Amino acid sequence: MNLYIKNMVCHRCILSVEQVLQKNWIISPSVSLGEIVLTEALSPMQAENLRADLESVGFEMLDDQRSQLIEKVKTLLLEKVQSGELPEDFSLVKYVSAAFHRDYSNISKLFSEVEGITLEQYFILQKTEKVKEWLVYNELTLSEIAFRLGYNSVAYLSSQFKKVTGMTPSAFKKNHTGRRKALDQVHSH
Repeated sequence: MNLYIKNMVCHRCILSVEQVLQKNWIISPSVSLGEIVLTEALSPMQAENLRADLESVGFEMLDDQRSQLIEKVKTLLLEKVQSGELPEDFSLVKYVSAAFHRDYSNISKLFSEVEGITLEQYFILQKTEKVKEWLVYNELTLSEIAFRLGYNSVAYLSSQFKKVTGMTPSAFKKNHTGRRKALDQVHSH
C-alpha cells in the first residue's frame, strides 16, 4: 500500500515524515519524495492520526487519484531539476509522457486545473529555484548553470530568471552573497 504526500520537496521533508511515522508506530520500508510505502493497511484511526500529524508539520495526505498524479508529476520534475542534469534538447513533453505513459496534453490540462499554473510554468519555477541555490552557494558560473539546466544560452537563462524573480541573476547573487557572508560571520563567532 502506498500513501501519497503533498509538499515534500527535499531530504529534510523525508526525515520529517519518517519522524511522524515513528511517532505513530507505523512501519514503512520506504519513504521518498511524495510517497510512503506501507507493508500493511492503516486502520481508520491510524490514518486519521497520521493525516493530522502530517498536516501539523506542513504536509498533506492525498486521497484522490488526480491529486496523486499531480504530486507524482511535481516530484518527477523536482527530482529532474535537482539532479542538475538537463540536456539542452530536454523535452518536458516527452519526459512527462514517457514517465506516465499518458498523453502530455491530458496531464498538462489536469495539472493546470489542480495547481492553477501550467506544467511549463511549474518547471520554470523549479529551475529558477535551482539557479538561486547555485548562485547563493557560488559553486558554478552562470554559463555552467545554464548548461546544466538545459538552457541554450546564458542570455536565455537570464531573461527567464528576470521574468520570474524581477531581477537579473547577477543582481540576485549580489543581494544574497552579502547576506550569506554576514550569516557566515555570525555563525563563526
